[in-house]
Amino acid sequence: MLKVLSVFGTRPEAIKTAPVVQAMAARSDLFKSKVCVTAQHRSMLDQTLSLFGIVPDYDLDIMAKDQSPTQVAAAVLSKLEPILKTEKPDWVLLQGDTTTTAAAAIAAFYAGVKIGHVEAGLRTKDKWQPFPEEINRRIVSLIADLNFAATEPAQRNLLDEGISARCILVTGNPVVDALQIMLRRPPPAKITAMAVSERKLILVTAHRRENFGRPLENICEALRTIAHRYQEEVHIVYPVHENPNVRAPVRRILGNSPHITLVSPLDYLSLVHLANYSYMIVTDSGGLQEEGPSLGKPVLVMRNVTERPETVAAGMARVIGVETEKIVAEISRLLDDEQAYTSMSMPSNIYGDGNASARILQGLINY
Repeated sequence: MLKVLSVFGTRPEAIKTAPVVQAMAARSDLFKSKVCVTAQHRSMLDQTLSLFGIVPDYDLDIMAKDQSPTQVAAAVLSKLEPILKTEKPDWVLLQGDTTTTAAAAIAAFYAGVKIGHVEAGLRTKDKWQPFPEEINRRIVSLIADLNFAATEPAQRNLLDEGISARCILVTGNPVVDALQIMLRRPPPAKITAMAVSERKLILVTAHRRENFGRPLENICEALRTIAHRYQEEVHIVYPVHENPNVRAPVRRILGNSPHITLVSPLDYLSLVHLANYSYMIVTDSGGLQEEGPSLGKPVLVMRNVTERPETVAAGMARVIGVETEKIVAEISRLLDDEQAYTSMSMPSNIYGDGNASARILQGLINY
């Protein structure tokens, strides 16, 4: 049997790790699975654990108000060390590029434990965008024993950095596994209620650290302009992140705007069905850049660069920056130009077929 300790701390990590944990549970003859959460995010992480029926074996509970990446990394390193000594896993399984992921990789390396990195190989090649994720994921790639790349372009990034081909496996992204699990469940009534209007529903998320300040204000001003210009045609729904750097400016600028609904962060089931009901997705999120194409929804990426160029190359997404006029122009283009919309709204399996978890487990078995 292989003893695998899965370590994660944020909602996106939980969403993409949960199908793998469930797959290990279904193969208990081959895997002894343990779960350690850091709670880098608390409430949104707990929502996701409950949704997938996962009860952690360890909870580091490191979340603190306004904590810095340094504080997160220090807490993960110090609190994970004794767990690694106690459990002595064959593998530590990590996902993505958070500070939890980078710190847990270093802790596992110090403990002499093999590391599997899910969603490896994402790159912008700009160490400051996104911050700190770009450097976090590069660090993990250097020390991972197995890099599970979602796509062939991600695999090429790793090869270009000198990672041995023997240490890379293209699996697809388990976010598609998670998406399919959620779509098999009925949508919550509150989400169905948002979609009954004949107006086109625009799903917006914006919360990244590099967009704090003026960029986020630009985004809000663009949304306000669209809501006013297309007041008979659109309904904007914006689940607002709890970080005060996001919540305060969003509620100040958009709190009283007609045709814009600000809601608290949604559980993953609700978010998936809201995305599925939407006409388009306008986001700075990484996950929605993957989920949108699987649902056949155009994605406008409010960032200057993306580590997911596959969607752009396939014509399913456009990187539109964070300037108000550009955001307004790109949303308007999809509302006004039916051909432009149609060209971006064909479902695509760019990020996999829903069997990434099985490939990841087979990779661990075959190592």
